[in-house]
Amino acid sequence: MERMQGEGEVDHLEQPSPLTDKERVIIQDSWAQVYQNCDDVGVAILVRLFVNFPSSKQYFSQFKHIEEPEELERSTQLRKHARRVMNAINTLVESIDDSDKVASVLKLVGKAHALRHKVEPVYFKILSGVILEVLGEEFPEVVTPEVGAAWTKLLATVCCGITAIYEEVGWTKLSTSTG
Repeated sequence: MERMQGEGEVDHLEQPSPLTDKERVIIQDSWAQVYQNCDDVGVAILVRLFVNFPSSKQYFSQFKHIEEPEELERSTQLRKHARRVMNAINTLVESIDDSDKVASVLKLVGKAHALRHKVEPVYFKILSGVILEVLGEEFPEVVTPEVGAAWTKLLATVCCGITAIYEEVGWTKLSTSTG
């Protein structure tokens, strides 16, 4: 029988094994190509997130009622957040060998989203899937199965790190709406 996640619980993800040297190089090489199109890719990722998971828009006052993808793309708030997301990923990729720096980025992101923005932690897992999907579609020649596997592992590590921060700050679920 499947156990349902209880009120106020944080979904526990299994911590992936540490990235190998080869995986780190794969991530950095592939990201260099993606980051050249930072703004477009960031916007594509967030628009996909908000279209496929409309409940994720609830945290954004300026566009939470916008339905049309084209209109979402033009939102200044969305574009600014897309830039922040891409810059955070860029910092993680650049600092992939510096566990202290990675931990400090995850702590900043986790605390801000848990305490200030009150974002359900499950959205990080959802966003990770959207990132993988968009990168695979936009950069099919870059995101080979091997590259996709390395990114999957990195994003799972990020989700685990952020989930740990949520637990550290005593996250309790404030709403039950996810749909």
